Amino acid sequence: MKKVIKIKDVTLGEGLPKICTSLVGKTTLELVEEADFLKDFDLDVIEWRVDFFEDVMNIDKVMQALRLIRKILVDRPIIFTFRSAKEGGQKKISNLNYVKLNKSIIETKLIEIIDVELFNDEKDVKELVKVAHENGVVVIISNHDFYKTPEKEEIILRLCKAQELGADIPKIAVMPTCAKDVITLLDATRIMSEEYAKGPIITMSMAKTGVISRVSGQLFGSALTFGAVKEVSAPGQISIKELRKIIKLLNNM
Repeated sequence: MKKVIKIKDVTLGEGLPKICTSLVGKTTLELVEEADFLKDFDLDVIEWRVDFFEDVMNIDKVMQALRLIRKILVDRPIIFTFRSAKEGGQKKISNLNYVKLNKSIIETKLIEIIDVELFNDEKDVKELVKVAHENGVVVIISNHDFYKTPEKEEIILRLCKAQELGADIPKIAVMPTCAKDVITLLDATRIMSEEYAKGPIITMSMAKTGVISRVSGQLFGSALTFGAVKEVSAPGQISIKELRKIIKLLNNM
């Protein structure tokens, strides 16, 4: 039986897919305003895309901003994510600084989930997984391909690799070039969920072509989907209000 992940009042891997949106403020003031705006929205999880933050290379300022966000979003699980430029993020970062930043934030225990990129040095991934688990932080190990959709077997392989490295939640997002690519992602999700996953997984096909993957998690096995309130953090995101409506509609049919 697959495990579920319980974080505050949210259970991943059980029931309907949960909805997440991202904080993408460039300054502390913008982040505080965003967090205050989001605190009453009907969503489950909030991701801080810290690569948008202009002072991200100053860990003290990142921590200061996080403390302010945490005070506002008291009851919401927070995912801390530095999405690197090579995986579609806003900034480049050295391996050393990537590990230092993520490790420092994990040790604050002010977040519930850390996102670690799969294609980092394996020893760095394992170190961050170890530190996260020692501090009671859930680990997403993720991969984002903004250029193509890999073959089905490769998608499953990457998700399995993330799981082997200690991910509580393996994640992959891919770019479709046609409808067939979306079907490839969805069937890979189904196979991973049914045959290999030990717990919840997150998958999505990006851009307009892949929107169906963001609303059909309960049908194929993805536990979390990302939506937008104002500014999108990835191509193909739709509003969280529409996401909630569609997910409920699909579940009630």
